[in-house]
Amino acid sequence: MDWLQGLFTDVNSIAHIVLLYSFVIAVGVLLGKIKFFGVSLGVTFVLFTGIVCGHFGFTGNTQILTFLQDFGLILFVFCIGLQVGPSFFTSFKKGGVSMNVVAMGVVALNIAVALALYYLLDGRIELPMMVGILCGAVTNTPGLGAANEALSQLNYDGPQIAMGYACAYPLGVLGIIGAIIAIRLLCRINIKKEEEELAMQDAADPHLTPFKMHLEVRNEALNGKTLFQVKEFIGRDFVISRILQDGHVNIPNRDTVFHVGDQMYVVCAEDDSEAIIAFIGPKVKVDWEKQDVPMVSRRILVTQTKMNGKRLGELHFSSIHGVNVTRVNRSGMDIFASPNLTLQVGDRVMVVGPQDAVERVANLMGNSLKRLDHPNIVTIFVGIFLGILFGSLPIAFPGIPTPVKLGLAGGPLIVAILIGRFGYKLKLVTYTTMSANLMLREIGIALFLASVGVKAGANFVQTVVEGDGLLYVGCGFLITIIPLLIMGLVARFYYKMNYCTLMGLMAGSTTDPPALAYANQTVSNNAPAVGYSTVYPVTMFLRILTAQLLILILAS
Repeated sequence: MDWLQGLFTDVNSIAHIVLLYSFVIAVGVLLGKIKFFGVSLGVTFVLFTGIVCGHFGFTGNTQILTFLQDFGLILFVFCIGLQVGPSFFTSFKKGGVSMNVVAMGVVALNIAVALALYYLLDGRIELPMMVGILCGAVTNTPGLGAANEALSQLNYDGPQIAMGYACAYPLGVLGIIGAIIAIRLLCRINIKKEEEELAMQDAADPHLTPFKMHLEVRNEALNGKTLFQVKEFIGRDFVISRILQDGHVNIPNRDTVFHVGDQMYVVCAEDDSEAIIAFIGPKVKVDWEKQDVPMVSRRILVTQTKMNGKRLGELHFSSIHGVNVTRVNRSGMDIFASPNLTLQVGDRVMVVGPQDAVERVANLMGNSLKRLDHPNIVTIFVGIFLGILFGSLPIAFPGIPTPVKLGLAGGPLIVAILIGRFGYKLKLVTYTTMSANLMLREIGIALFLASVGVKAGANFVQTVVEGDGLLYVGCGFLITIIPLLIMGLVARFYYKMNYCTLMGLMAGSTTDPPALAYANQTVSNNAPAVGYSTVYPVTMFLRILTAQLLILILAS
């Protein structure tokens, strides 16, 4: 039976480590499905299962555990950034400034509460240990690494601040999720109502929402003018998918001549509809099914990589292919087909025209769902490679001996956001199916939490029972909960922030992936992920910077 004993006790055995992770993740995920007071903590239970296994001596090679922890975190944040990248900058314009102000308020209050506890306890907890507790309370591992690096510059030989981190971390995770739940209860929030309001806000964007109408040319000044000239006169983007002239239906192009009495099917941005009606003529009713040339409208899936990054205007659909593109569906949202709109793989394009012409455009675009089933793994690992380089870049500040780095989480996240938004300019196909994205994210967060739990479990109970562990836990909980409750209420009542977004903001302001996982499970939209990614880069930078500054300025 030596082989069985070795399988469970040999910490350097790959089989032992794989067995350990399989058990911790499987049991943790199963326990996470159990609801407490109507709330399930989901994948967060992987952390606590890991602590229990670590306490009873089931551990592994520290270097391997650290690798799997960091690699899991990189996978998780990179996939988050890749998903929200296309909408990240838009969301920043809409409310990102206020969101980052709230997040910076959380960071400042975390530090204020930590320093207040340090002085109130009259030095019972050393300042370096309090910084470790602070990093654990906000679940920020890169901050802990930065603090340790700063301590090495000061030749610090005191107790390992990672112990304070380990004591504060588990309750920090629960405290963040608890604060999210507390805000919901205090503000009497109805999640379903919040989701509906957010959906209405997205649908009500007058600059993006396509507006369809039938118009008749009544403006005498347009008689004899071409479509190109009319667009130049009015100065607004619109698409005429079909036009009825002298009893015949045609697909118009830029050279089509207008006549008084022509009837047309117009698609434009909702914000431009009134100006177009005033310029061309009133709305009318037209039954296109009864006209002499049958037209079809069809959604075509963009799967050809050569279409990635192409502007609609440069494809000349009306003049070359005899069809018109009226709108584009991207990530579940319809966008007006402006000539300057850039196509991306995964877009669904609404094409109107004769049956044979629409078929030709479908072949041009690809329209192959099977092609999208294969994830673009090259883009993922190129992005991670660039993210690691960016996160490892030292940023020097005057008077601070240790350069600041964004780390293994901040760098890949920022690069993923940029690739998700601008990757098409480098001919990178950034589209991945939702199932592939979720799979990579779940694997990443499970590996990260299992690693942290197993590493913290060995000395966790001993520290809590025999030392000041309980004090560390209490201080960490206060550092976690007080700033989140204060700034959560400010965001809700002062900034009128939607709760779906606020959950992601609270998770991002503490750089806490488990809280984001809980938020994603609570709602059916991507608002928490957008909120998380909007504040995460700034928050991560501040967490790393302030952890170093507290050590270098106050502990020296």
